[in-house]
Amino acid sequence: MGIAITNIGELVTNEPGLGEGPLGLLRDAALILDGGAVAWAGPSVAAPAADEAYDARGRAVLPGFVDSHAHLVFAGERAEEFAARMSGRPYAAGGIRTTVARTRAATDDELRANLRRLVAEMARQGTTTVECKSGYGLSVEQEERAVRIAAEVADEVTFLGAHVVPSEYAGDAAGYVRLVTTDMLAACAPHARWIDVFCEEGAFDASQTREILAAGIGAGLTPRLHANQLRAGPGVRLAVEMGAASADHCTFLTDADVDALANSETVATLLPGVEFSTRQPYPDARRLIDAGATVALATDCNPGSCYSSSMAFCVAVAVRDMRMTPAEAVWSATAGGARALRRTDVGRLGPGARADVLVLDAPSHVHLAYRPGVPQVAAVWKGGVAQGTM
Repeated sequence: MGIAITNIGELVTNEPGLGEGPLGLLRDAALILDGGAVAWAGPSVAAPAADEAYDARGRAVLPGFVDSHAHLVFAGERAEEFAARMSGRPYAAGGIRTTVARTRAATDDELRANLRRLVAEMARQGTTTVECKSGYGLSVEQEERAVRIAAEVADEVTFLGAHVVPSEYAGDAAGYVRLVTTDMLAACAPHARWIDVFCEEGAFDASQTREILAAGIGAGLTPRLHANQLRAGPGVRLAVEMGAASADHCTFLTDADVDALANSETVATLLPGVEFSTRQPYPDARRLIDAGATVALATDCNPGSCYSSSMAFCVAVAVRDMRMTPAEAVWSATAGGARALRRTDVGRLGPGARADVLVLDAPSHVHLAYRPGVPQVAAVWKGGVAQGTM
């Protein structure tokens, strides 16, 4: 039978029926991978025989990170914008159009190479499930190209034609919404599972967002939403109203927003790397968790507001600045991300789950927050296949 990961000091299963607490912690544990799935998890003394063995040497083993929000099909970078922001210029999402121009000018192979580079970078840091959005094309041809290339590499693909209104539609947002909901949606839907909208002042208002999401639902896509990133607004409650899988950012929330999330299946996906990179206030994860909302963590890796692919960094920031416990942050970066993608096969290490495994060069999951910025990935498997050199 497959591969046995033995001598695990601490195994995070995210299966409370298998071990202690919400993380389903097992100590002195073993894990059996077979046929790309988890075949068995439990105490080392009870582990069945396997064809191969990997000695974890007392280290911690976790489900691979599930990054449920990233923008990876793009060209160029915006380091100068970052430097200006750190010098005091506020972030207002205006740099998106800079990336649009560079992305439109890039070849398919250039976009594909950059996407593969970033996904490989994520894998080296323990991320085994990646959601990837379009949104830097903003024309029928360019958005179709983005989702088609994303589908070659990413686990989950989101159509984000409604990122901002492109310059050629300046003064005609209604015309651009018509394009997004007709020709662009028809071209992109075959390559995507999700539809997203940047619901924000300066991007798309509540009425436009509702129209775009409704069209996406009609085309067979499931909504998710950029909501309440720059100020309080209608995004979160609209996400809940439309049955979105997640409301992402959730930086500025009213009591009504929190109540709506807590009484729905919509996951609050928090993106602490954005606040780190833009000097905005951090989302109040403690408030959401205490209210009963489901919280996920993701990187929002993109060339403008957060050019980091590190889920471990997001865990550390969430613990330090968003009042999450280490266990809550790890759960949100794994099982929480899976819920935001409505996946039951990832984000956990119980029997039947996809064999996505992260071995930390540390004795406990707490070290992800305890030792921020320190490389701690000893080994990664995705679907039972070892990633890189181990």
